[in-house]
Amino acid sequence: MNIVLWIVAALLALVFLGAGGAKLAQSKEKLTASPNMGWAEDFPPRALKAIGALEVLGALGLILPPALGIAPVLAPLAAAGLAVTMIGAILTHARRKETQPIVINVVLLALALFVVWGRFGPYPFT
Repeated sequence: MNIVLWIVAALLALVFLGAGGAKLAQSKEKLTASPNMGWAEDFPPRALKAIGALEVLGALGLILPPALGIAPVLAPLAAAGLAVTMIGAILTHARRKETQPIVINVVLLALALFVVWGRFGPYPFT
């Protein structure tokens, strides 16, 4: 199960590193022009950058602390933070009546909660 948790954490890290990096690297105008980023219209540029930064930090927090052996408890905390981020995404898409992105957000939420459960529960890094 430890290997499965590492694989799920790595997958989550890749997804959130890409998504967060895109939000950090692109302007609001470029983000809103993307077909899956219409929701960005509802947020000021600073909020989009903050969301992107949280996603990148969450991605790094999933992998670096346990890989380096420095405060590995940060990994399930990062997963919990990403789960909260996905709850916010689900609420945003629901308010905008965007059903397809909600499915993706629910899957990412479930994966993040799986990491939280596994690392705080029966398979901690200690």
